[in-house]
Amino acid sequence: MHIVDVCAFYTPQGGGVKTYVERKLRAAVEAGIGMTILAPGRRSTTQELGPGARIVTIPARRFPLDRRYSYFDNEPALHEALDRLAPDFVESSSPWSSPAMVGRWPGRAPRALVMHADPLSAYAYRWFGDIASRSAIDRGFQWFWDHLRRLDQSFDMVVSASHNLTQRLRDGGLEHCITAPMGVEPGIFSPALRDAELRRSLLQRCELPERATLLIGIGRMASEKRWPMVIDAVTAAGFDCPLGLVLIGEGRDQATVLRHAARNPHIQLLAPVRDRATLARILASADALVHGCEAETFCMVASEACASGVPVIVPDLGGAADRYAPGQGAIYAAGDGYSLADAIKRFVADNPAAQRLRASQAARSVRSMDQHFEELFATYALAVEQGVHVSA
Repeated sequence: MHIVDVCAFYTPQGGGVKTYVERKLRAAVEAGIGMTILAPGRRSTTQELGPGARIVTIPARRFPLDRRYSYFDNEPALHEALDRLAPDFVESSSPWSSPAMVGRWPGRAPRALVMHADPLSAYAYRWFGDIASRSAIDRGFQWFWDHLRRLDQSFDMVVSASHNLTQRLRDGGLEHCITAPMGVEPGIFSPALRDAELRRSLLQRCELPERATLLIGIGRMASEKRWPMVIDAVTAAGFDCPLGLVLIGEGRDQATVLRHAARNPHIQLLAPVRDRATLARILASADALVHGCEAETFCMVASEACASGVPVIVPDLGGAADRYAPGQGAIYAAGDGYSLADAIKRFVADNPAAQRLRASQAARSVRSMDQHFEELFATYALAVEQGVHVSA
C-alpha cells in the first residue's frame, strides 16, 4: 500500500506537525508501507527518508501570517503530483482549500480528511464567545459548516484525534467521522528523566527558591494559545504562593507575549528546544504543565507531559481536556483567566508531589504514536481492500 499525505501544515522548521510527520514516515517504513508526504514549499524537492518514505514539495505561495509555511494554491499542479505519485490511499490534513482540491482529484484511490486543525475553536469561538453562544456562532459561520459537509461527501472518512471534536462534527451534519486518538513519540518522554538540579536552575531563572512551584508552558506564540491569559493567571495565583513559569516557544505574537511577561520576573521565556531529549528532561523536571488553548485537536504537548509523569492544568474544551485525569493536575473553564488562576491555586494547595506521583504511575499507560499509526494504517488498508473512492 502506498499512502500520500497531502500535508498543508508541514514545515521543516518544526512544530507538532513535523514531529507527527517524521514519526509517521518511520512507522510506515517499519510496517512495510509506502508513505509520501506531499507538502507546499518554495520549490520542487524530494527528500528520501527510508525505503518507500519521502517528503515531496511542490512550489506554492508563502503563508502571509507565518512565513515559515506555504500553502497549496495551484490545483492542477497538485492533481499532477497525485497522478505522478499514484497513491493507493490519500490523506488530506487541512480543513481549508487543499482538501477541496484533493476531493476533486479524479483518481480512484479512497481518501481521508484528517482534522489536524479546528478553526472554529481557534478563531470563531474565541473571537465571539464572550458575546454569543456556540450555537449562535455556528449559525453565523454556516458557510464553514457547509464547506465541511461538502468535504465530508468528498472523502471516505473524516478522522479526528479527540472524541469531543468527532461529536461536534457529527452534530454539524458530517456523516463519515471516526476518532483515531494520537499518541506520543515512544522512547523519548519518561518520569525517570526528572532532574532536581535542572528544576532548581529553572526556578533560579525565575528568581525563585527551590520550594516554589515550577510550571511549564510549551507551544507557538500565537493568539489562539492564549499565553497572555496564562501569564495573567499565573501572576494572580502567585500572590498566594511562589510560582515560576517557563514558556518555551516562538511565533508571530512573540513580542506581545514578551511585553506581557515583562511585568513578572517569575516568568521566563525560552527559545524553542529542538533537541527532543533535552525537551523531555525539562518537561519531566516541571511540577505541572499549564496550557491555555481550547482549540487543540489532540494536544501533543499535554500528552508528552502525561508521558513524563507531569500533572496538567488544561481547559475543559478541546483535545487538551482529554489529557486531564482527576488527582493529576486541574481543569478550568476554557478562555477564563480567573478560572485558570483558581485551578493553579487548587493544584498548589492539593499536594503537588502526590499528584506528580500519581501522574508518574499513570505515565506507562499513555498511548504511543506507533499505536496510533498501527490502527490508522489498518483502517486505511481496509478501505483500500473494500474498493473505490466514494465519489469516483
